[in-house]
Amino acid sequence: MRQKMLLLLAVIFGLLAFALTYQQLEYEKRRISGDSETVILIKTTRNMVEGEEINASDVARCQVQRNRANAVPSREIPWSELPRVIGRKLETSLPAGQILQTTDLQPPTRRNGFTRVVQQDWRAVSIPVDMVSSVSNLVQPNDNVDVIGTFRFPDAKGDNTLDTVTLTILQDVKVLAVGSRWGTSLGETGSAPRTYSTVTLQVLPAEVEMIVFASQKGRLTLSLRNFDDARIDRSIEKRSVNFRRLEEEIPLYNQMRQRRRSLK
Repeated sequence: MRQKMLLLLAVIFGLLAFALTYQQLEYEKRRISGDSETVILIKTTRNMVEGEEINASDVARCQVQRNRANAVPSREIPWSELPRVIGRKLETSLPAGQILQTTDLQPPTRRNGFTRVVQQDWRAVSIPVDMVSSVSNLVQPNDNVDVIGTFRFPDAKGDNTLDTVTLTILQDVKVLAVGSRWGTSLGETGSAPRTYSTVTLQVLPAEVEMIVFASQKGRLTLSLRNFDDARIDRSIEKRSVNFRRLEEEIPLYNQMRQRRRSLK
């Protein structure tokens, strides 16, 4: 009888030890998993030699896990920085599948800087923005926007009163940079979006003066477009909105919205 009791106690203690060990392992697994994050980096798609220029077909996305607790700054290049990599030359030879690091690249030249992002015969110009005028800082590089200006003009009555007027200045304008960040959106890397106070637009040379003048004389607001919408609405070019027109057209706006809803 005593041997049976001892055997039973041994089994019970063994099961208890197993349960405690399992719980500890699960806890460690959750802790380690909680300290890691998924990042998207850049890797080579073929063997490359020193001095070779990197093209878009030479690199690909590479999803890896990295420890958040690692305080050492990483030299690995995130996928969001791809535009800064294309056109750069290699400092050393790399095999296919190698994750690209900053030390693998030769120092940038003027041709590889931000200037190459601006298309030939176009210009880059920056305008000040805040959280509201930049769609809550959701406007990102490579987005397309409309530029809307609000100004104070002398009223048509001919007296000294001023009238507030809002009009669309430019449509379907490409965003080159937000703040000092350019390239692809941070959303691809899972990183938190950063705030900024300027947006850099790509415009025609003749439009630079207009944008600079408008930014000095009024408030500019960006309207974010769908990435597939490249349509230019010619009717908007001839219209502006003030208090009187807004009051007159409120019923028209509601009719248009109701008509679009019925078409869905």
